Amino acid sequence: MKANSSPFFKKNKNFDSAMPFNDMKPEHFLSGIKQSIQLAEINITGIVDSGDEPSFENVVLALENSAEHLDTITSAYYHLFSAEAGEEIEKLAQEISPLLAKFSNDLYLNKALFKKISHVDNYGHGIKNEEDERLVKVYLRKFIRNGASLSKDKKERLREIDSELSSLSPQFSSNLRQATNSYELWIDNEKDLKGLPQMAIDAAKEAAESKKEKGKWLFTLQFPSMGPFMRFAENRQLREELSKAFATKCLNDKFDNSDVIKDTVRLRHERAILLGYKNYAEYILEERMAGTSSEVYDLLDQLYDKAYPVAANEVAELRTFAEAEDGAEEIQTWDYAYYSEKMKKMMFDFNEEELRPYFKSENVIKGVFEVANKLYGITFEDAKDIPVWHKDVQTYKAMDEKGEYLGLLYVDLHPRTTKKGGAWMNEIRSYGLTSEGVKNPHICFVCNLTKSTEKQPSLLSFQEVTTVFHEFGHCLHGLLSKVNHKTIGGTSVYWDFVELPSQIMENWVLEKEALSLFAKHYETGDSIPEDLMNKLKNSKNFMTGNMCLRQLQFAYLDMAYHDNVVDVPEIELFEDVVLGKTRLLPKVEGASVSCSFGHIFAGGYAAGYYSYKWAEVLEADAFEKFKEDGIFNKDTAKSFRENILSKGNLRHPMELFKSFRGREPMVEALLKRDGLLKEEK
Repeated sequence: MKANSSPFFKKNKNFDSAMPFNDMKPEHFLSGIKQSIQLAEINITGIVDSGDEPSFENVVLALENSAEHLDTITSAYYHLFSAEAGEEIEKLAQEISPLLAKFSNDLYLNKALFKKISHVDNYGHGIKNEEDERLVKVYLRKFIRNGASLSKDKKERLREIDSELSSLSPQFSSNLRQATNSYELWIDNEKDLKGLPQMAIDAAKEAAESKKEKGKWLFTLQFPSMGPFMRFAENRQLREELSKAFATKCLNDKFDNSDVIKDTVRLRHERAILLGYKNYAEYILEERMAGTSSEVYDLLDQLYDKAYPVAANEVAELRTFAEAEDGAEEIQTWDYAYYSEKMKKMMFDFNEEELRPYFKSENVIKGVFEVANKLYGITFEDAKDIPVWHKDVQTYKAMDEKGEYLGLLYVDLHPRTTKKGGAWMNEIRSYGLTSEGVKNPHICFVCNLTKSTEKQPSLLSFQEVTTVFHEFGHCLHGLLSKVNHKTIGGTSVYWDFVELPSQIMENWVLEKEALSLFAKHYETGDSIPEDLMNKLKNSKNFMTGNMCLRQLQFAYLDMAYHDNVVDVPEIELFEDVVLGKTRLLPKVEGASVSCSFGHIFAGGYAAGYYSYKWAEVLEADAFEKFKEDGIFNKDTAKSFRENILSKGNLRHPMELFKSFRGREPMVEALLKRDGLLKEEK
């Protein structure tokens, strides 16, 4: 197929040149990317060969816009790779990723181009403002950090490393998706459903019927299916089976990720050494708020010292409760959620399932829109005739307080076998200058939330509602960017700062003033009763020590892989050494955290998972400002928008935070909120 027969090489007549998802086919991508690389290379050659004195406009801005067509196609491809990946799309990654790695190497190892950027940095020709100056500095660092100053032989080795790495990440992701989809727990005896909420039973029945199995129930490793089973199913043997299937996937099976991990860690370390760093963590942290591994460990250890005693006490209490309740002699991983749910019910007379009727998914989406409106004055209108990648996807036009168009928002809420697990936001198109002027952003909001059944609409758990608010915070970061250069705008910020806009949004879910906007019973229209709201608030720190310890477990493991490790031994052995201090329940033989740890092996969080806790410190402190002034205070929201959401990577994130808060962040707000710091009377 010729590349120019694809939708990427035709005039886009969609509203705001929205991606033509309905016309895309797998065969369009490889040929289209190859042709787009050729176009980009012609543009870059033009920059290098120009005899004009290097200036911001003819070098840096020209470089910024040199690969627009390639950016469009790769953005569409990698979005589908995560959100709607059939076998053909997945296989393409093994060809596309090395092609893009080579193009990136060709760009950043271009000595003549690097020299011209350095000239602009030294002499400032054409730099008109702060944004221009920042973009020049960012590009200069990109070239240096990607090998521009290396010798010829080291550049060649860097190319080999990047080519190998480019195939490992999509392989990890593909293995994880396939392993998740391959497991099925079939139940044909209704007694085995005892304890489960009716909605979970109905969903499992419909899942079985979709596979032509009547009179049976099907449970999977997708969270909306597995989560309720682990929390409510009384059949301990089946909980154990499901838990072990989840914990052992991608290790010692046909989707084994252990070699992918070993190769990835080895190559990342070698790459860092080649570039003059001690290890990969040092390389990554050079451009993070934390700055150094010691700063990361200082935060993790400080939180560990507070969380571990609390978590240990929580588990001890849970053991006592389980023994009194059922005579259980020991708590295993497949018992933890089940007895935690029962103990919460006993302590607070509260079952989170009571909240589901108030969280119809459509109402939750409208609710998060309404919260954004009260904070920032923006509204969301249904957008008709926007092409989408799946019939479940909804599209909206975001409008500012003056009624002017801000950008497109795609919302894709429910799980599919073609979608990877978890929840994420991505920018299909970022706000900023192009060769055709400033373009508005197109933002994707993707989750895997509870689906509707024949008997009930999609009713979300409180955790799922929190996920919606979290991801929508990322969306606001993309939609409200006002930095004209895409490379330094939107969510293109330090990784330990990028979670501030998302995690701060979670706070509104626990505020009555916010919940009253959308939390209405799907049948009666009634608001959440006062006593139920009080139970939610009173139980918010239930098992919080263990929740914190779980996040620290991931962060410690991530740092262990990237802080001076050259060759990884057997995965289980490595985890035993690293995670021993965070384990409070017996180890499950054959289980592995690493082999499913997509954040660091198939995402952007390598040497950066600590960012979630780092950003929690930022957002807890920042939300204190909202609490002090009023959670919908217009002036406070305006300050957060102007100093955080709109600024991208224009300035160092600590400078941006201080502009909003008036000082550097303090960890006490987080510890106090999570019940890990007792207030003095």
